[in-house]
Amino acid sequence: MAMTTSLTSFAQDGGLDIDVNIGEPEWYQQTWVWVVGAAVFVLILVALLRKRK
Repeated sequence: MAMTTSLTSFAQDGGLDIDVNIGEPEWYQQTWVWVVGAAVFVLILVALLRKRK
C-alpha cells in the first residue's frame, strides 16, 4: 500500500510548464478606453446639470 501511494505521488509531479498566450487584449481592457469614457461621462454630466440652472 505504501509503495502504491509513493508511485502515485511521483506520477503527479510532472513539472509541466504551460504557457498560454491568447493574443492581444480586447479593446475594452485598455486603460485609455476607460479614461476617455470616464472623461466623456463627466462632460455629459456637467452639461446636463448646467442646463438645469
